[in-house]
Amino acid sequence: MVKLNYNEIRHTPSLSPIQRNIHDIIFEADTLWGKVFDITLLILIFLSVTITALDSVDSLNIKYGSFFNTCEWVFTILFTIEYVLRLYCVAKPFHYAISFFGIIDLVAILPNYVGLFFPDVRFLSVVRILRFFRVFRLFKLVHFTHEVDVLVESLKRSIKRIGIFTFYVFIIVFCVGSVMYIIEGPENGFTSIPISVYWAVVTLTTVGYGDISPKTPLGQAFSFFIMLLGYGIIAIPTGIVTSEMLIPKKKVITTQSCPFCCREGHDADAKYCKYCGKPLED
Repeated sequence: MVKLNYNEIRHTPSLSPIQRNIHDIIFEADTLWGKVFDITLLILIFLSVTITALDSVDSLNIKYGSFFNTCEWVFTILFTIEYVLRLYCVAKPFHYAISFFGIIDLVAILPNYVGLFFPDVRFLSVVRILRFFRVFRLFKLVHFTHEVDVLVESLKRSIKRIGIFTFYVFIIVFCVGSVMYIIEGPENGFTSIPISVYWAVVTLTTVGYGDISPKTPLGQAFSFFIMLLGYGIIAIPTGIVTSEMLIPKKKVITTQSCPFCCREGHDADAKYCKYCGKPLED
């Protein structure tokens, strides 16, 4: 429960009518213009990511490189304007800038500017695909974010036990790798204990690259038991996290965004932000 500081609320700067109108269009998904903006934004993100991917194909880059580059700069400028408007239409721009979506929005426009000095960095603009998380707001799937919060909290509560489990797994793979180094030896590709430990990790995780494999009957038999052990090891972290997950009581939440901290997920009848305590409406 957020303890409201009414003195802080009273002295929090209010949004001007222009800022409020821009905020409703950019941050809200329940209005007509808000939906139009979000749909347009998702289309631009999709086109931008697609063009960046196509630009990485050499044959296409040779033919359409200039076109791709022009399009990328158009998208970058549009996203930059959008980012500036997002900062402008909130009461505390810094809160938005350090928020999850704020960081993603900033990272989405940086690669092209950095690419002026380091050309290959511009391909990192594909991280714009992360902005598709906004689809939860557009299609009223925001209630699924609560399930994400439950999973995150379960992972946090499980981190100590998973850490201890990982430590024991490290001991196991080191021992297994050392044994396999003795069994197979350099003549069969196990040239050192670190290489053998690498093989043990690949085998225990059931990845099985196949770049190193036992050749002797004893080594193959030993690998058989390691593979079976791997399936059990993979299942344990899943059980740890699952045991921490609870079934929360579902609440009716909206896509309304706080104009001060920019966080969403408020109850339908909420008057104040449950994260920062500020009023949701001026």
